[in-house]
Amino acid sequence: MSQPPPQTPDVTVLADADTIFRSPARPGDFAFDAKVSSVFDDMVSRSVPHYADVQRMLADLTFAFIPERGGVVCDLGCSTGTTIDLLAAHPRRPEDLRFIGLDNSPHMLERARAKLAPIDAAGALDLRLADLNDEPEIPACNVALLNWTLQFVRPLHRESLLRRVHDALEPSGALLMAEKVLVSDSFLNRAYIDFYYDYKRRTGYTDEEIQRKREALENVLVPYRVEENVAMLRRCGFHTVDVFFRWFNFAAFVAVKDA
Repeated sequence: MSQPPPQTPDVTVLADADTIFRSPARPGDFAFDAKVSSVFDDMVSRSVPHYADVQRMLADLTFAFIPERGGVVCDLGCSTGTTIDLLAAHPRRPEDLRFIGLDNSPHMLERARAKLAPIDAAGALDLRLADLNDEPEIPACNVALLNWTLQFVRPLHRESLLRRVHDALEPSGALLMAEKVLVSDSFLNRAYIDFYYDYKRRTGYTDEEIQRKREALENVLVPYRVEENVAMLRRCGFHTVDVFFRWFNFAAFVAVKDA
């Protein structure tokens, strides 16, 4: 009798409840500061549709590109370390797989270090403070992750970043990228935004919270259309590009470097 396949672990949310935008005080620009870091796991799980499902898909896809020995995963914009934590618990993880995480928020990295302490203790973790807008060195790796991160990189720097990610990947390695996206048709774009706000209401956010966060994110989170992201990835050297997940104005991409 055949055995069922091993299951990808679930995402664990360890954070305070996100109430940041309940206050009527005028918000400043959104920033990944100490306050946001303390609620980030709750915030992202309630703000990104199918967050846990996409994380599991990203984890499964990661191990399609990891060698049996000596693999490296680089999480660009690792935040509190949720994706690395999920990968470390994956049944297909090779024992010697190493993880590198970059983030521009010391508060996020502090939480990541606490969450990932067992991985760090085993010598399999390297967390680095780095701003992707400042063109940091991208470590050599088999898989690079940009999960809801490129949308926060200034548009002027995105193509340079993706070229450097492509160059850092081993042959046949992959970039996995999840993003909020736009669509060209104005009617559909408005409809998708409305559907997204309905989703946020279902996860417990009030209309006032939704509006205040929208104002705080304006000119901070700058999404591209799906076809713009695909074209940019191809210009940066990725000849194989696919959209493996789509929910209205959210999408996830896999881009493979040639062998």
